[in-house]
Amino acid sequence: MSAKSSKREQSHHRIVEAASRAVRRHGYAGVGVAEVMKEAGLTHGGFYAHFDSRDALLVEAIEHAGAISSAVLDERVAERTRETGNPLQALIELYLSDEHLAYPEHGCVVGALAGEMPRQEEAVRLASTQRVDRLVRRVAAALPESADPALPGVIAGALVGNLQLARVHGDNADGRAALASARQLLVSLFAAPRKA
Repeated sequence: MSAKSSKREQSHHRIVEAASRAVRRHGYAGVGVAEVMKEAGLTHGGFYAHFDSRDALLVEAIEHAGAISSAVLDERVAERTRETGNPLQALIELYLSDEHLAYPEHGCVVGALAGEMPRQEEAVRLASTQRVDRLVRRVAAALPESADPALPGVIAGALVGNLQLARVHGDNADGRAALASARQLLVSLFAAPRKA
């Protein structure tokens, strides 16, 4: 690999990193090319050397944000599962955590963007749908094999919806209280040990 291509790849990565934070923080419409390029430390004019369009940037940003947040969540769920012995409880508690409320730019793409996903152009909508499917599969993996096949989607929807509702209140006592109530109820409904 030449030094020139390496520098180009580093620049590309910085752009995608900046866009992945921006899209989770401000939504799809809040991702401006000029602002992303500035945050990446590059000039606006260099954008088209990396992407054919703003939508192409959004697709890469969603994929990157999803991969990073998934890896972090997987690691944290594994750690918490070792403590609780219950992967679904761990997932619910981490997804509906005060930290996830406070830092949307580092969290789940679906939790940040679900309400906006259906209105996007096809390529962006497809990349977004893949992240939704990934979240549903993550929930399914935390459930017993005997679980109703509809349950992973129901629980994923409850996680995303409750996170979004808490974010309407904000990172404050009301938002945290909304999350705490949702955590407690979802754990009691779906992750509490069943009596024989």
